[in-house]
Formats: sequence, C-alpha cells, structure tokens
Amino acid sequence: MSIERSFQAMRLLLAAAATLLLCQTASAQLSYSRGQNVSPAYEGWEKNADGTFSLLFGYMNSNWEEELDVPVGPDNNFQPGEPDRGQPTHFFPRRNRFVFRVRVPADFGEKEVVWTLTTHGKTVKAYGSLRQDYFVDNMVLTSETGAIGAGVSNPEIRANKPPVLEAAGDRVRTVKAGEPLTLSAHVTDDGVPKRRPRGALLDRRGSEEVKDIRMIPPRYATVSSATGLWVACYVFRGAGKVNFSPAQPKTWEDTRTGANSQWSPLWQPPPAPADDKWTVQVTFDEPGTYVLRWHATDGALWADEDITVTVTR
Repeated sequence: MSIERSFQAMRLLLAAAATLLLCQTASAQLSYSRGQNVSPAYEGWEKNADGTFSLLFGYMNSNWEEELDVPVGPDNNFQPGEPDRGQPTHFFPRRNRFVFRVRVPADFGEKEVVWTLTTHGKTVKAYGSLRQDYFVDNMVLTSETGAIGAGVSNPEIRANKPPVLEAAGDRVRTVKAGEPLTLSAHVTDDGVPKRRPRGALLDRRGSEEVKDIRMIPPRYATVSSATGLWVACYVFRGAGKVNFSPAQPKTWEDTRTGANSQWSPLWQPPPAPADDKWTVQVTFDEPGTYVLRWHATDGALWADEDITVTVTR
C-alpha cells in the first residue's frame, strides 16, 4: 500500500471514530439523572355512559432519578376554571401515562382545558380537547401501556375488564410521623390478559443467550410490558419522604433491566394473595397532608383509589 493510500485509510478511520464519538455523546445527552423539567401530556378523551367526557392526562419527567414536588398553584394548575382538577403534585421519573382524568360536561364542545406545569424554570402546557383524533377506548389504553403490540386485537383482549379495587377502611386517615400506618385493599380480576413476564419469549432460549440479552439496553419502537394482575400503593401528592414495606412495584415506565417495573425486561407480576387482600405498611418521615393512591392493573387496564393521610408530629 502506498504512503498516500495509508494516509487516506488513516483519515477514514479517524473520521469514523470521530463520528462514532459524536453519536455516543449525542445519545448520552438524551438521558439525565436530574435537573430536567417535567412536561404535562394530554393523552386523549373517553366518552362516559352519562354523556359526559373524561380527559386523560399524564406526564414525562425527563429525569431518570429525580422526583419533583410541585403543589397546586402558579406552577401546577388548570385553566380556565378550578385550578385543582385532581392532578398529581408528586412527579415520578420518566413517562407516566394516563395518570388522572378530568371530567367535563356533555356540552363541552370545542372548548379546551389547559394544564400548566413549571419545573426547573421551564413552563410547559398540555391542551385537553375533544378533537376526534384524540379519542381513546380500552383497546387504545391496552396498546399504549404496552400490553399488546400496535394494531393487535382479539376477542379475549377486547372483552377485558379493569380489576375491581376496593380500598379498606376510611379514605381519610391521621398518623404521627414515624409511626407505621397499615393500609389494605381487596382486588379481583378477570384473568385477562394472561400472566406473562415482560420479554417472556426469551425464556424459551438457552440460559446463556437470555443472560446475554439481559445485558443489552432495551430497543423498542413502542413500549412493551408484562401482563397479569399486580397492585401498588404510591405517593400521588405530598412532598415528604414516604417509606413502603414491602417495596411496591413502580407505576412509571422504568425500562432498565432489574427494575421493579412491568416495563423492565423479564419482570413478572408477584403472586396474588390467597384472600385477594393486598397490604402495605407506610411510614412518613415528615408532617403534612399526603394523598396515597392504590393502583391495581392487569398490565393493560387499571383501577385507582385514593387515601388522604394527615401526618402530625
């Protein structure tokens, strides 16, 4: 090989290395542990049996670790009308879909409601309306949560119903900081969709191949999740540290391998209690008013119930 060709080859190698480095740097900059904002998201609308409509909202926290607290007020509100429409004030990392519903009257027409959220100095708005292309039904919810692939449908999944959730005891509680509070909920489900680990097809391969696949970062065009009944209790509102025993599955899309999340590779729902009664012990570090949410899901559809807890010294 001539000296000139050697230099040309070297230049090509250096250019390829520089391009790879730039791509890796750009990719790394897409993920942050903390310091980024939360963006509200309008997910779509449902028509209720009484003729009213429900507007569904969620959010995207651009951080992988940081959880933010934004009380209802100038930085977390709805307009026009009542600023408090039941939105969260505690924001978990990453994507959180279909977190709450805002009911609007049958004559809502072409009006809209706007959820404004300001975090880390950045203000983002989500606009809720009855635009036809935002209509959602149970099949859309099932697909968007990752329980089935895009465009997939069958009679069994179309007949699926959300779990039936009934929180035990009073919906308003009082407890002292540091003292354990025991909460329980009775949950039943129709068994649809069937219990299936996230990435269940991998289990049919050799153990070494599965091990290798576990080490590969997830690459999916759309979100994918495990299915089967599981229940969690989590903080919906309240800024103090709250401890749950046992540890609860994450309700946000943590796609990292080994995470306690239905969107994590090879995760599977825990066995249901024999009496269908799910129990958790909760301890609050600081006084204040908290809203804890029971969340029961079959991986596709879900039910929620809230418990308000006043924590004193």
